[in-house]
Amino acid sequence: MQFELALTLLIIGLAFVLIWVPIIIRTNRDIHPRALFTLFFAEMWERFSYYGMRAILTLYMAKVLFIDMGDDIARTKAIGIYGAYTAMVYLFPVLGGLVADKVFGFRKAILWGGALMALGHFTLALAGIPALEEIVLIFYLGLSLIIVGNGYFKPNISSFLGEFYAKDDSRKDAAFSIFYMGVNVGSLLATLTCGYVAERINWHLGFGLAGIGMIFGLIVFWSAIKDNRFEDKGLAPDPEAACKPWFAGLSQNNVVYLGSLLFLPIVIFFLDLDTVLSSVLSVASLAILGYFVYYAFTAKDKAEGQRLLVVAVLFFFHAVFWALFEQAGSSLTLFAERNVDRMVMGQEIPASQFQSLNPLFVIIFAPVLSWLWLRLNKAKREPSTPMKFVLGLSQLALGFVVIVLGAKFFANDGLVPMFFLAICYIPQGS
Repeated sequence: MQFELALTLLIIGLAFVLIWVPIIIRTNRDIHPRALFTLFFAEMWERFSYYGMRAILTLYMAKVLFIDMGDDIARTKAIGIYGAYTAMVYLFPVLGGLVADKVFGFRKAILWGGALMALGHFTLALAGIPALEEIVLIFYLGLSLIIVGNGYFKPNISSFLGEFYAKDDSRKDAAFSIFYMGVNVGSLLATLTCGYVAERINWHLGFGLAGIGMIFGLIVFWSAIKDNRFEDKGLAPDPEAACKPWFAGLSQNNVVYLGSLLFLPIVIFFLDLDTVLSSVLSVASLAILGYFVYYAFTAKDKAEGQRLLVVAVLFFFHAVFWALFEQAGSSLTLFAERNVDRMVMGQEIPASQFQSLNPLFVIIFAPVLSWLWLRLNKAKREPSTPMKFVLGLSQLALGFVVIVLGAKFFANDGLVPMFFLAICYIPQGS
């Protein structure tokens, strides 16, 4: 059997997960409630689906979906759609959180969101059937289902975990560290697996594999409900009211279900008009930031105004951080595909698999930084939260500087050594 480096990386990643996850569970199972580990696995598989799809999204658009437009136009179109997609992925959790708080409760919101996301991944897979017409529209529909579904799933599973710990529970920070480890384990496995399947076998099998991951997450969560592992937590705030006729003869639950589906054409519209969405969100973001600053300076309670001013500053830099971070799914992946020397031992590593570096570095450096903050705290030298923001953004900027230096001074025939791309991902992971 011929040695294949990309498949070897996949196997190594799988072996790492099979070793690492049991260690996490075994060392913490007597400390935390069982619900933590259920939510860990549910989130791990959901992130497998999300990041598995993200690993191949821009590559598929640039190399397959829009390739008839020409290479450069296809790449520009792919980045624009990815930007619109990502913007709505971060926007819709606001609505999903409100629905869970007022109508659904955490459990139903998570299940509904997961079902929509799974359907979205399988819709992306269906877009590759040659007999189907309007492939681009089907593709947009798949992305729209994932966007709306993520809005219900992502914010509520994190909030649901908090229900199992008291406000002053000293275990809470550790619990969320374990939970977010699940995020990165799922991301690591997804980018290696879905990337390999998509680029080496079939793009649409890669999307379908992401959908299977989401189904696994739903099964884990549903089995926990059946076993009463969540006890009485995560239920609807008023189940009887949510089922009674509320609007046009429809209950609150049914209005939410119908409203979610009615949002899909709107999302499709903005995906197709990504420049319009960019302008709308830019104006909205500046308006929100301006309101924070205005209220901070006009508040009667000066202490409250100062706190809100801090929120406004963090809001701005938080947005900058995620704007740079999300380049991993768009410009950095397309850069890896065209401008990075990906040959190792005579074999080419798929461009999508480079996205696995971020979760890998998170898994490696998170315990190190956690230990470092504890040591600095004991020495009364731990940086403040704003200073940690500054350090994080500075490191992120430094990563992009490394790429620029590599392209300017070390490129050979227009190809940058992959070492520089790997270094660029280290600040994102740390």
